[in-house]
Amino acid sequence: MPLPDPAALRHLLIDGALVAGDAQLDVVDPTTGAVFAHAPRASAAQAERAIAAAKAAQPGWEALGYDGRRPYLHALADALDARVDDLATVLTRERGGPIAECRREVGIAAGAIRHFADQRLEDEVRRDTEAELIVGQRYAQGVVVAITPWNRPMTLLSFKLGPALITGNTVISKPAPTTPLATLLLGEIASTILPPGVFQTLTDANDLGPLLTSHPGVAHVSFTGSTPTGKKVLTSAAGTMKRFTLELGGNDAAIILDDADLDVVLPRIFAAAMINAGQVCYAAKRIYAPAAMLDAVSEGLAALARAAVLGDGLDPATTIGPVQNKMQFEKVLGYLQSARDEGGTIISGGEALGRGYFIAPTIVRDLPLTARLVREEQFGPVLPVLGYETVDEVIAEANNSEFGLGGSIWTGDVARGIAVASRIQSGTVWVNRHMSLPYDVPFGGAKESGLGLQNGHEGMEDFTQLRIINVARSF
Repeated sequence: MPLPDPAALRHLLIDGALVAGDAQLDVVDPTTGAVFAHAPRASAAQAERAIAAAKAAQPGWEALGYDGRRPYLHALADALDARVDDLATVLTRERGGPIAECRREVGIAAGAIRHFADQRLEDEVRRDTEAELIVGQRYAQGVVVAITPWNRPMTLLSFKLGPALITGNTVISKPAPTTPLATLLLGEIASTILPPGVFQTLTDANDLGPLLTSHPGVAHVSFTGSTPTGKKVLTSAAGTMKRFTLELGGNDAAIILDDADLDVVLPRIFAAAMINAGQVCYAAKRIYAPAAMLDAVSEGLAALARAAVLGDGLDPATTIGPVQNKMQFEKVLGYLQSARDEGGTIISGGEALGRGYFIAPTIVRDLPLTARLVREEQFGPVLPVLGYETVDEVIAEANNSEFGLGGSIWTGDVARGIAVASRIQSGTVWVNRHMSLPYDVPFGGAKESGLGLQNGHEGMEDFTQLRIINVARSF
C-alpha cells in the first residue's frame, strides 16, 4: 500500500499555509530500521510565527461560539474518515502497528473530534435569590500547545484537539520527531477546513519544547509522554503560570482473583498488555495471579505470546508490530537483561528478531517484587507475572508504586471486583476489562502519572478558565 502524496507529508501548517521546514528530519520505518521518508523540521522562528498566528486567530475563533465552531469540527472529523486509508498507512509505516489497529486509531480520532463538536459547557447558576445572582462561566484560555508521543499520534492528539477547539482555544500540535507524518497529513487536511491559525503543526527534533512550554504567548500546555519529561514541562510552564495537562507514565497492575475464568480473561489480559507491542501508557504492565493459579496463568499467557504473529503492519496477518524506535528498542532489551540478572524465568520470547526493532512477546515469571521490570514502566512487549497469597497483599503491592494511571481487576464476581478496585490508588480501575476510554468519561493519573484530566466535560474544563459573575440585584 503506497504512502499518500509525499508533498502532503513535507509541509508544516502555519497560519493557514502549508510551508516547508527550515530543515528536515529523517523518518525511520521501525519494521526495517531504515529511513523511508523525510519530514520538515521547524525552526524557532517558525515556532514564533505559529504562536503569533494562533494568538491572533483565537479571539475570532472564540467569538464564533459553540454553534459557530461546531460545523468546522464536524467537517474535520468527516475529512479524517474520508482519508482513513491514507492516514492508517502513514501510521503503520511510521509507528509500526498492524494496519487494522491503525485504521481503528484514525477512527477513534475522528470519533473524538465529532463527539466534542457536539458538547458545550453551559453557564452554571450558583445562587439566584432576590438579593443576588452568582453565575459560573467558562471561557477559553487562549493558545494551546499539544505535545504528543510516538505511540498513539492520532488518538492522543484528538483527545486534546477536540476539547480545546470546541471550547474556543487555538491549537499548535508538536508530534514526536519519530512519528511526525500522520500529524503533518492531518495539518494538510485541516488547512482546507479550519480558519488560518486555529490549528497548526510544528515538527522538530525535540528542540522546540522549551520555547513552546515557556513562551508567554502560550496559555496551556497539554503533554502526553513520560513522567521525567512531564516534570520538565511542568518546570518550564511554571515561569509564566501556564495551565497544563500532563498525561504521563503508568505501571498498570492487572489483578486476577481466584474466581476468574482463565479461558476468558487471559486472552483479554494479553491483548491489554501487548497492544501496540506494549507501547501504551495505560496498558497492563504487570500481572498478579493467586499463587495456586500462577503456573496456569503464566503458561496461558506464554501460549498466547507464542501464537502471536510478528511482522510488517501492512500484512493483514500481523498481530504485533515492532517497537517504534531504536532508543526504546534498546531500553526494552535492557529490561530483558535485567530480568535475567535478577533471577527471572523467561518462558516465552525474550529475544530480538529479524530486521527492524522487533522483540518477541515475552512472558517472565519468578521475579522478585523489587525487580526493575516490576517497579518501572517497560513500555514494550515484555510482561512480568507475579504470584500473591492474599487479596490484601496484592492490593498493597499494586499500590506500592509512584505510578497511578490505571489498573484492572479480573473476577467472576463483579461486586467483589468493585470492592477490590475501590482500594486501588489509580485514576482509572477497570473490572473485567482494560483500556476502555469512552469520550464522555474523564481520564487522568494519580501520583506521578499525571495532573489534570482528558475526555469528558472535565477534560473540556481543563482548557477553560472559570469566571464567576457575582451580582447584587439592588444597592
